[in-house]
Amino acid sequence: MKKCSKIFLPLYSFGIIAIFAVILIVPQSRELFKTLSADHTYIMGFIKFALLATSGELIGVRIKQKAWIPPAKLFLRFIIWGVIGVWITFMMKLFSLGVSGMMDVGLLPGKGSIFLSALYTSVIMNTSFGPVFMFLHKCSDLCLESMAKREHKSIMEIIKSVDLKGFFGFTIAKTVPIFWIPAHTITFLLPSEYQVIMAAALSVVLGVILSFKK
Repeated sequence: MKKCSKIFLPLYSFGIIAIFAVILIVPQSRELFKTLSADHTYIMGFIKFALLATSGELIGVRIKQKAWIPPAKLFLRFIIWGVIGVWITFMMKLFSLGVSGMMDVGLLPGKGSIFLSALYTSVIMNTSFGPVFMFLHKCSDLCLESMAKREHKSIMEIIKSVDLKGFFGFTIAKTVPIFWIPAHTITFLLPSEYQVIMAAALSVVLGVILSFKK
C-alpha cells in the first residue's frame, strides 16, 4: 500500500497539473477547453476542482508530513471537491454578473472599469460566500477524518470541534485579505472561461501555503 502511494500520489498530483498546463499551452486543446467550459459549465467546474484541488491537497500533505500519505477518504474528498467546483462555478457567475449589473445602474461606482468590477466581485464574494464555504469545507474535512477513525460523530459534534480561534484568526483574518481577495481579483480579470480553472489552481497554491502552517 505504501509503495503504491509513493508511486501513484506524486504521479497523480504533478501529472494532473502538467496535463492542464499542456492543455492551456497547446492552441488546439486550449480552444477545445474554452468550448467545453462554455458549453458544459458545471460539468467542467466539477472536473477542474475535483482534479486540481485534490492535487493541491495531496501536495500539501506531502510537504507537511514529508511523505506521500493519502488523506482520509481520498475518493470522497475527490467527489466533495467536484461538488464544491459546481457550487463555486455558480457563485462566481452570480457575484460577477451581480456586480456588473449594480455598476451599470450606478449602485456601485466606476462603471466601465474592468479592474474595479473584478475588485468589487472579489471583495464581496470573499467576505460573504467565502467564509461560509470555508467553514463548511472545514466541517467536511473533520467529518471525513471522523469517518476514517470510525468515531461516528454527530453533525453538532463536528461543528463544535472546529478550531474557531484558528478559523477566524488565520483563515478569515489573514488568508482572505492577504491571499484570496488579491488572487480572486486577478481571477476576475481573466476571460470567463478561465476563471474557474484559475480558482481551482489557487486551491493548489493554498494547499502548499497551508502546509507550512501547523
